Amino acid sequence: MDHPCPTHAFSTTLEEQNNLHGVRQLPTCNVCNKSFKGQSYLKLHQRIIHSGDCQFMCDVCDKSFKWRGNLIAHLRTHSGERPFNCDLCKKSFTQQSILNNHQLTHSGEHPFNCDLCKKSFTSQSNLKLHQRIHSGERPFNCYLCKKSFTRLSHVKEHQRTHTGKRQFICEVCDESFALKWVLKRHLLLHYGN
Repeated sequence: MDHPCPTHAFSTTLEEQNNLHGVRQLPTCNVCNKSFKGQSYLKLHQRIIHSGDCQFMCDVCDKSFKWRGNLIAHLRTHSGERPFNCDLCKKSFTQQSILNNHQLTHSGEHPFNCDLCKKSFTSQSNLKLHQRIHSGERPFNCYLCKKSFTRLSHVKEHQRTHTGKRQFICEVCDESFALKWVLKRHLLLHYGN
């Protein structure tokens, strides 16, 4: 579709006008409309975000990852390696970013604030989880009963209730439970607060 050029006395397409006036169009993803500073960045984005390709595979459990760094961090869950140590309390972590967030607990700093209720958090990810309370978003669904949850760990825990496996056993009366928190609640009957 032709558009009148405000500088010249003729009509051209917007792309031709941009080329004529030296305006460079940024490559844009045709799936999510995100723009990139170069074609190679656009191709990388499309391969990693939209293709579903996860080229980095764990040899231990066959989990796959889009990024090599995520695989390296994941491998530490198998090896038990925790190379990032807190100087204040000697806790150790599998990733530098987790250590950085942990260190905020010592300083008392909570730089991430909820706009709706003014609660504050030590990490962006904790803020995002909190915001699901306000939005009602529950993106994780049980594949068996379709119950939804705000966290992946919660749906995984819930799915144990469908197996019939009761791996958490009371040390006092030998009653068993599918969920750890239910055992903890049960222990209050024996020990009180």
